[in-house]
Amino acid sequence: MKFTKIPYYEPSKNIKSQISHSSRKRRQSKLKFLCKKIRNHLLERIAYNSPINSVRIWCHRRRGVKIGKGVMLGMGCTLDHAFPEYIVMEDNTALAGNVYIICHSNPYVHFKGKLLSYVAPVIIKQGAWVGVCATILPGVTIGENAVVSAGAIVSQDVPPNSVVAGNPAKVIKVFR
Repeated sequence: MKFTKIPYYEPSKNIKSQISHSSRKRRQSKLKFLCKKIRNHLLERIAYNSPINSVRIWCHRRRGVKIGKGVMLGMGCTLDHAFPEYIVMEDNTALAGNVYIICHSNPYVHFKGKLLSYVAPVIIKQGAWVGVCATILPGVTIGENAVVSAGAIVSQDVPPNSVVAGNPAKVIKVFR
């Protein structure tokens, strides 16, 4: 897996210390961090609730998601709240409704030494289709023309021209 370590989550006593800690973690000024966080949240909420595909795509592109041409984003999709810039959707891909794409794992500091705290890209290759209510975990690449079945939990790369289903997702069919 191609991942970058990030600091573990440490609960803050108040909003001021939370902003200080988070801006340091991102190596940004407090003001820049706060403005970016609010902008990201507003764009995400608009995209999540918009009935118009082009509006959803516009909002997610402004958040930093790399989206190609001819992409369909279903309503209610959640594209990583904290690291949208780690998501790549190539041309002619489709996400059905209520899909989750998660690019990071940020456990509490008491898990240090037991679990990794990291961020990793999610790449959805050209022509792939992700079914309703599927979840794509950090570091996964969905191959060209692959299909992720409804409700699947994808924790490993999906080969091109295949169908995966289940939890964890496994190949159930290969297109010839």
